[in-house]
Amino acid sequence: MEKETGAPLSDQEIAEFRKYKAQQAADAQMKDNLKVYSQMVDEEIEKAIPMLVILSGHIKEAKKKLFESFKTIIDMKTEVLPAVKDDQRTHTFTNSKGDQRIVLGVYVTDGYRDTVEEGIAIVKEFIQSLAGENNSQAALMVKMLLKLLSRNAAGELKASRITQLRKMAEESGNGRFMQGVKIIEDAYQPSISKNFIRAEMKNENGAWISIPLGITEA
Repeated sequence: MEKETGAPLSDQEIAEFRKYKAQQAADAQMKDNLKVYSQMVDEEIEKAIPMLVILSGHIKEAKKKLFESFKTIIDMKTEVLPAVKDDQRTHTFTNSKGDQRIVLGVYVTDGYRDTVEEGIAIVKEFIQSLAGENNSQAALMVKMLLKLLSRNAAGELKASRITQLRKMAEESGNGRFMQGVKIIEDAYQPSISKNFIRAEMKNENGAWISIPLGITEA
């Protein structure tokens, strides 16, 4: 190998030239590999998406049919069993052999009408009256009440905490406090976010095993 001037290349120049050519080849190979990779991704997505759309449709249809099939049973359950409320959010059905069961339910998001603020204000009045008392028991109660009135990330009160608040109001015997809690309870307006189905069966050891119903669990 010679330079354009006709002089031979030095060993260092030859090594650098070979390194340059190798890098060019590697870059070209990488470009080809990326092109093949991109084509493979496109091809597999084109095949997978229609299959998943069909699967999603089957799951949705099966879920709809299950809720429709059990609607009559749920209605009868509220008539036959007086303890069952019409607004019960979760229903569990077990077969006679006791080795299979299905749970149907809904996820509920807590929410309140604007009147809740009036109830909160009344409860806070009661909290302020306690703050004026100079004893550890009152201080502890103030701390607990403030925690029960704390809001979640969505800015809503937690219904489970209002139940505890009701108990504390009844124990206090304070009419104003109980009035505030009742206003909060009356303002409760939950919304159903989505419904769900769980299916389980017992294994050979008698333990309940969930039947995977989602792609992640399957």
